[in-house]
Amino acid sequence: MSETEAETQAQMDEGDRLARHLAQTLDATLHDQPRLIFLGRSLALNLVRAFLPTVEHVSQRGGTPLHALLDLDERGRAVVQTVTADGELNAVLPVDDLLRDLLFVRGVLNPVVRGHLQDGVSGDEHHATRALVACLKSRPVLDAMGRQIGVWMGKRSLRR
Repeated sequence: MSETEAETQAQMDEGDRLARHLAQTLDATLHDQPRLIFLGRSLALNLVRAFLPTVEHVSQRGGTPLHALLDLDERGRAVVQTVTADGELNAVLPVDDLLRDLLFVRGVLNPVVRGHLQDGVSGDEHHATRALVACLKSRPVLDAMGRQIGVWMGKRSLRR
């Protein structure tokens, strides 16, 4: 398995963990399990893939350029890392922590996020995709992303 394939698989694993949490949180039945897996994996992949270039763009414009990348930790779990312009490791954040920071408030799904995801459980696949996009573009997710990037722009030590 190539490094890129391993990183994608690690993200899918995080999505599966998120899907299991959604199964316990949302009003869903065993019949909804494939949809929950779709939502969990889609959130994990899309949020990380949106987060990496956003960190770079915002930090560049903010005068503290950071390079963001996806890597695997010693246990093979996905982590997001930022590196300064001079190559110094700035921060490391496990993807599961990033997903928690972007989707949850004090351990509970943000109510707006929950509404979109609950909507995504019902209806056809096209309906689920629209609900997923609405979740990804929602103000709470975008605000949480901005807060996380702001923390990293002022950060010079690792978060583990």
